[in-house]
Amino acid sequence: MSANEKVRAKVEQMVGKLAQAAGRAKGDRTLTAKGHAAETVGKGRGAKESVKDAGRHR
Repeated sequence: MSANEKVRAKVEQMVGKLAQAAGRAKGDRTLTAKGHAAETVGKGRGAKESVKDAGRHR
């Protein structure tokens, strides 16, 4: 299950970066903000999985 969550975190980060780039290109501040939020959620999910992995390897 952890591998799926890691992949999901990376996908969210990539989608967020793409949305930010599209928002900047179009001059759409809302899209840029939504992309930043999606990227942040992905980073949080990745951090959570890293902590879970660290706990398992002890």
